Amino acid sequence: MSPSEPSPPIVASKPPRPVPERFLVSQRTLRLDRLMTSIIAFGGVCIVVAVFGIFAFIFSEVVPLFGKARVEKTATVQFPVTADGLTGLDEWSQLPFHYDGQRTLRFQPVQPSINQPSQVTLPLPDAVTVTSRRFDPEHNRLILGLSDGQVAIYQVKYASSADATGSTVVKGSVSSERLLPLPPGQPLQSVDYKDAGDRKLVAVVQGQGASAKLLVASLRQSRSLLGAGQVKIGESIDLTAKLEGQHPEHVLIPGTADSVIVETDRHEIFYLFLKNSAWELRQRFRPFPGESSPLAGIDLLLGDVSLVTWSDAGDLRIFSLFVPPGETTRLFGQTKSFPALPGGILHYLPSQRNKSFAVANDQLLRICHATTEGVRASIKLSFRPVDLAMDAKSEHLALLDNSGVLHLYQVDDPHPEAGFRAFFSRIWYEGSSKPKHEWQSTSGTDDFEPKLSLTPLIIGSLKGTLYALLFAVPIALLAAVFVAQFMHPDVKKVVKPVMEIMASLPSVVLGFLAALWLAPLIETRVPSVIAIVILIPLISALIGFGWSLLPVRHRNLLPKGSEYGVLIPIVILIAWGGWHLGPILERVFFVTDAPDGSKIADFRLWWPQFTGTPYDQRNCLVVGFMMGFAVIPIIFTISEDSLSNVPPSIISASEALGASRWQVVRTVVLPVASAGIFSALMIGFGRAVGETMIVVMATGNTAIMDTNGRLIFGEFGLGHGQFPLADHWDIFNGMRTLSANIAVELPEAAVHSTHYRTLFLGAMVLFLMTFSLNTAAELLRQRLREKFRIG
Repeated sequence: MSPSEPSPPIVASKPPRPVPERFLVSQRTLRLDRLMTSIIAFGGVCIVVAVFGIFAFIFSEVVPLFGKARVEKTATVQFPVTADGLTGLDEWSQLPFHYDGQRTLRFQPVQPSINQPSQVTLPLPDAVTVTSRRFDPEHNRLILGLSDGQVAIYQVKYASSADATGSTVVKGSVSSERLLPLPPGQPLQSVDYKDAGDRKLVAVVQGQGASAKLLVASLRQSRSLLGAGQVKIGESIDLTAKLEGQHPEHVLIPGTADSVIVETDRHEIFYLFLKNSAWELRQRFRPFPGESSPLAGIDLLLGDVSLVTWSDAGDLRIFSLFVPPGETTRLFGQTKSFPALPGGILHYLPSQRNKSFAVANDQLLRICHATTEGVRASIKLSFRPVDLAMDAKSEHLALLDNSGVLHLYQVDDPHPEAGFRAFFSRIWYEGSSKPKHEWQSTSGTDDFEPKLSLTPLIIGSLKGTLYALLFAVPIALLAAVFVAQFMHPDVKKVVKPVMEIMASLPSVVLGFLAALWLAPLIETRVPSVIAIVILIPLISALIGFGWSLLPVRHRNLLPKGSEYGVLIPIVILIAWGGWHLGPILERVFFVTDAPDGSKIADFRLWWPQFTGTPYDQRNCLVVGFMMGFAVIPIIFTISEDSLSNVPPSIISASEALGASRWQVVRTVVLPVASAGIFSALMIGFGRAVGETMIVVMATGNTAIMDTNGRLIFGEFGLGHGQFPLADHWDIFNGMRTLSANIAVELPEAAVHSTHYRTLFLGAMVLFLMTFSLNTAAELLRQRLREKFRIG
């Protein structure tokens, strides 16, 4: 081509194809990759949605526990009377009755189209009038004090049936139980009667003012093979002298029929008790001492263990029977107080289903719950009530006004025992000498006071987790370090799978072994266990330190990674020696005094005498050992993987600079793998805190909050209770955890009951504990990962 000729145009060529073409990714592979990416992302979203869905379900079950009572007016019933009297409700709240205070008792239906009104004339003696009256709603018993000093007792009965339309038809009747002919005297100012089966007691206040007398009489009923015989009243006993110059005004008899509670004209309360067929003054006290507003009334709460007192100003205080410190008998002590009801308290009515009660005056109606000291509902009234009534289920409340109109209210309060204070604060329960955290959800009596504190369960969960991790973490982490950085690879191929197989052991099998084998074995050899736990790490550390001081030529005689072959026989020998050293230590250090003055070397007896806390065979030490075996494989596997994934290049660089193997592990490998190790610890914590079967079988599963302050602080001159959290970590007694409590009690809990929802609250607390801790752990893990990132 000559220089004058133009050069040919340059044609753009196609990009070169890779050679060979097998490095090209096929469209099918790309489509599959995109599909799997979407599936994995969708699965992750579903997991997050499922977690929050579980939380939402649990939360929906828990929310009703913290609601207030709802009270709605449903109907009114007009009685053909306008005078004061007594009112009562049947079980179905369909046929209330009204007693006019003399001889007439009327049943008036709420729905006249279904039930019919009726009237009963009480068979009272002629020429007598009723001077005092009391209605016992628990037994539907009407107790009347007469003007001639006698006591008449009547039973209000109801019978239900279904008519042709399926509606419930209720019929009321009255039966006369007995007429008690007490010694003739003045009219009865106050009267009460209780039937405790084998023991029956009647108490009256006869007369008024300075002439008032307190009389009690026991009733005897003969029994034979043909059944119960006639009831005869015993000798009447005058207890006025027991009041020390004061005059009785009101008398109450608890359900046990072995005592009387008397209110006097000087606003004091006398508690008289029947012991060995003789009456004794057990206690006298003033409910409102030193206050301008005197005592206005007293009555009993369901169960007759608590006495409700109120003043003219509307202040209300509850006194319960318990054994005070230094005493041997139960006495009344103030356990609860409520805000004053403006205008004073004119009417009081206890519930027959739980520890709730209602109080009212001319302006307000208030429903309270004694256990939690909470006001469940408060309603303003537009009429003046003269009496209150409540059905047996505490679902309906009736107020009779002074014009004879009965106002019916529906009470919806399904969870009166619940509330933040009941779950997490100290409650002064009936029979207890002090406020406490306690869990006891059920009992065999209707007047039982549920104890629903979650604090013992939370303490139990943390307690079991603590001792399990104390045992598992050192073993798992040190084993992971040795296997990942020191052990020969051929041996590692055997050891690591064996450790991972440990995770497959069922927790029920571990719990069975802990309860039936390990707990009885350790019970009599606690000093031996203590000796082994101390001697093995101590002597092993000394041997390792001495080994590091040997010249290198001596240490090289043993192949690297096989040091365990020398140490294992030594550890076995130490364990054998510690096991046989325990009885010697027990005879020297753990000696207690027997009742006969002799010396006994037994750790099980020494521990309660020294610390003041009991020794249980199934305790936290057993749980720590056995639950540690369940946690070790998880922590070991994740930690070993993290340690093994440390880049070999930085390990080699550190060794090239002259660092020893341990220095490399301590200063390089552990910091780099710290994020993974931390994750292993958190997963192990979650495994331990959620463990169920081991705890159920190996601890006795008793919800307790021990107080071991004397051991922890008493020897150093610090008072018991100054550090309350340290008072609940006794290793030699059991506990109940949140997870074990749910597993044991949820199958028996009635759906949507307070017990059922409280178990879900425990589940939510457990969920929040693990969720918040894992969230914090993940944030810390990310920081560690960024801090020690390589490259």
